Amino acid sequence: MRSHAILVVDDEALLRWSLRERLTAEGYRVVEAASAGEALERFSGADLVLLDFKLPDSDGISVLRRIKEQAPETLVILMTAYSTIESAVEAMKLGAYHYINKPFNLDEVALLVEKALETIELRREVTALRLTQGAEYSFDAIIGQSAPMQQIKSLLARVAASPASTVLLTGETGTGKDLAAKAVHYNSDRRARAFVNITCSALPEQLLESELFGHERGAFTDARTQKRGLFETADAGTVFLDEIGEMTAALQSKLLRFLEEKTFKRVGGLSDVRVDVRVIAATNRNLEDEVAHNRFREDLFYRLQVMPIRLPALRERKGDVRVLAAYFIDRFNREFKKRVTGLSPAAADLLDSYGWPGNVRELRNAIERAMLLVDRDRLEPEDFTTLTRTVAATQFRLPPEGVNLDDVERQLLVQALDRAGGNQTQAAHLLGLNRDQVRYRIEKFGLGTTS
Repeated sequence: MRSHAILVVDDEALLRWSLRERLTAEGYRVVEAASAGEALERFSGADLVLLDFKLPDSDGISVLRRIKEQAPETLVILMTAYSTIESAVEAMKLGAYHYINKPFNLDEVALLVEKALETIELRREVTALRLTQGAEYSFDAIIGQSAPMQQIKSLLARVAASPASTVLLTGETGTGKDLAAKAVHYNSDRRARAFVNITCSALPEQLLESELFGHERGAFTDARTQKRGLFETADAGTVFLDEIGEMTAALQSKLLRFLEEKTFKRVGGLSDVRVDVRVIAATNRNLEDEVAHNRFREDLFYRLQVMPIRLPALRERKGDVRVLAAYFIDRFNREFKKRVTGLSPAAADLLDSYGWPGNVRELRNAIERAMLLVDRDRLEPEDFTTLTRTVAATQFRLPPEGVNLDDVERQLLVQALDRAGGNQTQAAHLLGLNRDQVRYRIEKFGLGTTS
């Protein structure tokens, strides 16, 4: 920390000398300037600026504004013998770190400088951590060599580089929408700022609104202090709204206003808060159908649809099952301290023949379960007993005259619901689907409101 550079700007030579002697003794590098012009020439490379409010050729507020325009990360402490509340408020609004009155105690200044430079170090550590985390979410970290995945990576790269403020990710459960959202963020010019995410189905409406927009003190029971919401926390960064299709109509309306105007009111608040965030929304639902059934606002759908990206199901990614399996085997070898070399030919064929209704997430779980139990140097079909039963039960042969796929799907759904006694979760398990996919097909075929 002692290698930091500090610029001292004051027209009094004695004051500059006093500060230089004390700060140099603390181990800092000190540069001096006697005027605004000299300050603007010499501040480049300084971590901290001690800036006099009254200068021969200008005032500290003007210099502060110029410094912040050119180097927002540089911290500035204003020094003045002419302190007023108005000037202090203006300085803080422009980004001054602190405001001290002359004459001052050199020990107090040294302590304030130390705290300011600790703030700089913390910011740099956070930025470095985010950049390191970003490497984990590079486009190369998205595993897949199939043509659909190459197209998706290319599209995600273009979206990350674009100024698009809204992105809509669609696709079945387990296709990697959260990974795609992080890849967009960490490969964009927003990567040094926050990436925050929330699952819209995880919280009741009031709590979700408070999480997104924040609330004022006393806005509701237990709101004892003001709270910043995710949109404020992620200013200049990205907010990921997972399962956007589950959001209530009232919150959809508030989200639409925010997307249109870039402003919102905290719960219980009267004034508008303006932020700049990229909103990435994700859903496994067919939002067009949701709009048609009046469960999702049409205007919000079209606002989100500006940059739509559909992530392909694993069954559409020819060849990627084996690539992903090799990746997960290598990962769990390190995690479980094993030396599994890979899949046997029969096991690889088994994984290829399975439909993977849970997509990449289901494949990962299957490999993890097999790796936990295996005591051989490669995985065999018997290590995937659940898949073996499912594949064996679904080896249907297409008759010469062909079939109507919708009729077959409807009949299988009816049989599954009948066997499950109308329980959608159990029927979903029988069909290798999730409950939302079963609900969608119930509506598609007009089978009523079985629960």
